[in-house]
Amino acid sequence: MTRYIALLRGINVTGQPSVSMDDLKAYFGEVPGVENVVTYMLGGNVLFDAPLIDGATLVHTIETKLKQKLGYEVDIMLRLLSEMEEIVQNNPLTTIKTEEKNRLYVTFLSEVPAFDVRGSLGVYSNDAEYARVVNREVYIYSNNYGKTCFSNTFIEKKLGVKATTRNWATVNKMLEL
Repeated sequence: MTRYIALLRGINVTGQPSVSMDDLKAYFGEVPGVENVVTYMLGGNVLFDAPLIDGATLVHTIETKLKQKLGYEVDIMLRLLSEMEEIVQNNPLTTIKTEEKNRLYVTFLSEVPAFDVRGSLGVYSNDAEYARVVNREVYIYSNNYGKTCFSNTFIEKKLGVKATTRNWATVNKMLEL
């Protein structure tokens, strides 16, 4: 069995019915082969064990189950636990002081963006916020993420892939779980 982390986009946000974490846990548990499901926070962070298979197949299976149960589509960015460890270890924003880690975010992408658009976020960077694309993640530093230009929608538009964002504390907490 392999440990996975599913990062759901659009769970418990304005415009969608809210989903309890107990229900979400139960829905994941109904997916064949999925075991040891743990949810973290209301934003749609789900850790689980499943046989190591093609990630796209697993994502499709889970997204289909969630659409059946919730009545609407939920996008999932799936990572292996080992990939999440690498995401933390490979943080390119290492110059951020410890007391500023609360301004660090990671946007998880559905796939590696096309090479010709990876640098497109740099144009929007400034002293208050900036972003770096590394593989299937965008590392963001922002003084005020609630007003950032680097929203999921903006990143999806610029990079042409689906995205969901978590703060640095949440990323690290999922590793502890």
